[in-house]
Amino acid sequence: MAKQPDSGKPETDIKLPDPAAWARNWARITEQSQKLMADMAARQQPEAKQPPQGPLGAPLHAPANPDPLNVGGAFMEIAQHLMADPNRLAEAQMKLWQDYAKLWANTTDRFLGRPAAPLVEPDKGDKRFKDAGWQDGPVFDFLKQSYLLTSRWVQSTMSQAEGVDPKVARKAEFYAKQFLDALSPSNFVLTNPEVMRATIESNGENLVKGWENLLEDIERGKGKLAVKMVDSKAFTVGETIATTPGKVVYQNDLMQLLQFEPTTKQVYQRPLFIVPPWINKYYILDLKPQNSFIRWMVDKGYTVFVVSWNMPDETTVDKTFESYMREGILEGLDAVKKATGEDEVTAIGYCIGGTLMASTLAWMAQKKIDRIKAVTFFAAQVDFTEAGELSVFTDEETLTYLENLMAEKGYLDGGEMATTFNMLRANDLIWSFVVNNYLLGREPFPFDLLYWNADCTRMPAKMHAFYLRNMYQKNLLSQPGQLELAGEKLDLRQIKIPVYLQASKDDHIAPYKSVYKATQLYGGPVRFMMAGSGHIAGVINHPDAKKYQHWLNDTKTNPPNVEDWIKGAKEYPGSWWNDWDAWLAPKSGDKVPARKPGDGKLKVIEAAPGSYVKKRIVD
Repeated sequence: MAKQPDSGKPETDIKLPDPAAWARNWARITEQSQKLMADMAARQQPEAKQPPQGPLGAPLHAPANPDPLNVGGAFMEIAQHLMADPNRLAEAQMKLWQDYAKLWANTTDRFLGRPAAPLVEPDKGDKRFKDAGWQDGPVFDFLKQSYLLTSRWVQSTMSQAEGVDPKVARKAEFYAKQFLDALSPSNFVLTNPEVMRATIESNGENLVKGWENLLEDIERGKGKLAVKMVDSKAFTVGETIATTPGKVVYQNDLMQLLQFEPTTKQVYQRPLFIVPPWINKYYILDLKPQNSFIRWMVDKGYTVFVVSWNMPDETTVDKTFESYMREGILEGLDAVKKATGEDEVTAIGYCIGGTLMASTLAWMAQKKIDRIKAVTFFAAQVDFTEAGELSVFTDEETLTYLENLMAEKGYLDGGEMATTFNMLRANDLIWSFVVNNYLLGREPFPFDLLYWNADCTRMPAKMHAFYLRNMYQKNLLSQPGQLELAGEKLDLRQIKIPVYLQASKDDHIAPYKSVYKATQLYGGPVRFMMAGSGHIAGVINHPDAKKYQHWLNDTKTNPPNVEDWIKGAKEYPGSWWNDWDAWLAPKSGDKVPARKPGDGKLKVIEAAPGSYVKKRIVD
């Protein structure tokens, strides 16, 4: 007997819809669609403003630039260079047609019940095609493979364009990936097997709920789509997350300084002073007791102080990079001394907080100020020549666009920052929620890390422009004497204190290759460590979790290239925190009686986590 065609269960074994329920739900979807279109049209109506006038009183009509980032120009330059070698382009096209011919043959075999190995498979970790429907039936399998073939062909062909400015090529390839990610068949109702099943089995109820979610997100974003990643009511800062006991012992209009309650009878003499990034909030270091870095350090016998940055608004538009140094680190150090009586500390700088810390240490070295005796950097860059995909946002067109955007309010809105970082992992942080929320009609999973990620903040215009232009665009901090801060020309070679440099293998924001470059810039001993995972999980990896791994190389002199360091490195299972504690403890002084917030010259202002961290842009 001939074998029956393999059409796959998800494509055939689906219960039939209820016609009446189906009709009702589609009527509701139509009604919601009309409401959405009417709302969008109303929001697009221009405000009645007097048009700007020219020197003779005639109104000026300056249409907005439809492509302020010059993405189209980047694609055009790539296309011109590809067309300059028609033979290579023809070969690439022929290769694509040959692959499609093989795919059609494989799909035909599957329809006829014959086995056929996949021509192309998703990358490891690509969650878009994890549903069994993508593999079990030939139709959706064909859609998946044809998409993967085409998207990889586009990216491969673009990378073959010779003679293109590397910055232009990087921009074109980045935005091409954004477009390709958006066109994935997983993002559409009729081409996603999981969504198709949910739609038929629920008589379209999932799409009705999805439209409701979409309308709520647009309303919450005040006309802009603010994709909901997590239920904001599922967590409360200070109650369910950021719960390590402590007190606010100092504050100014830029930051609050938190001192945490000791859990040991004795503590190290030198306090630990932590400067987190102000792009996000400090409690990534204190999400919950099971993975809290701050609680772990307190239990290890450190007197922990953490800077909690304020939410910039119209009153802080004049804050500069120097302001963050003076009012964040320098005033913070003075406050630690008043709270504990200790002039010397050890310190941590995380991400942009690490870039600020390195700049401040170089400034302090010029001033002969020796108060930080050892420093740790988490995912912090000081040489930006290989800064990864974020470099796409630091060319002249993009910086000009951002500066114009910030000029109106004096700060960059947190939503803009969140979108930028989400684009680096668009499939995980954008499209997965589009499918879950709008196509499947589900509520987001209550995940503390995503709550923190969505709890975005703002960036003061002057500070942000200084950072992007001088660090990312001009890379001045890595060049001795080229960056001036508060009247001093900075030289990282003058930082002679011991450095522990953390990087993560899969970090898209601060790539390990970029972080490693600092080993060649600091003037003192540097212990470099590479952790598994990315920008967050590579740092926040409690030893009890027994997750991931880390690499260490006990060479006394770090080689110039990270590839050579990796060759001599040894892999260790689990968290790197214990290695770091073993490094830091001998540099933290003798043990002294534990100090409680309020024991010193600073009075308690309020309980941790303080009021600054609770300010939110969007609920």
